[in-house]
Amino acid sequence: MSGHLWIVSAPSGGGKTSLTHALLPRLLALGVPAQISVSHTTRAPRTGEVGGVHYHFIDEARFVEQIGANAFLEHAHVFGRRYGTARTETEALLAQGIDVVLDIDWQGARQVRAAMPEAKSVFILPPSRAELERRLRGRGTDADSVIAERMALARDEMSHYAEYESLVVNADFETALEQLVALFLAPRLALEGQKARHAALIAELLEN
Repeated sequence: MSGHLWIVSAPSGGGKTSLTHALLPRLLALGVPAQISVSHTTRAPRTGEVGGVHYHFIDEARFVEQIGANAFLEHAHVFGRRYGTARTETEALLAQGIDVVLDIDWQGARQVRAAMPEAKSVFILPPSRAELERRLRGRGTDADSVIAERMALARDEMSHYAEYESLVVNADFETALEQLVALFLAPRLALEGQKARHAALIAELLEN
């Protein structure tokens, strides 16, 4: 049975990265293999980053060549650097029955839906503007002008929440994580998949 492609988006400070990384071992314990997609990028590795683990690091010319070859499900140009999700790598994981999580913004989500309409999507919201600002301030080292800019960017991202199938409010981390687990489990419990997975059991139960 093929895996499912998941788009997970949130504003900066929404808790998306922490939630998706905590999600994988929870799903695996329930028999659902899942993996966060490793993006391609033209930026240089940062200290501690490993190629193929954190990102696939490639140069500008190679990235542009890949765009021309329609090799990306989605790609973006952010602050002078390019980022993209490889099509063949994603399809190979799905074919192995692995759920693939794309940690992308609403613009990337639109590209993925156009390429793979069957992709499932969830948007993560913070519980309030005040809590979002508290999270964005982090260690308290950013100037107020920087925080104001980040809040404006977050508001723009959040304005696209209605383009997604599901919505999770991250007020309490554990509750939000449980809701994500439930969302990821639901498609695997749909009738057609369960019929195929438990064909032998069903045949035995219905045998005369």
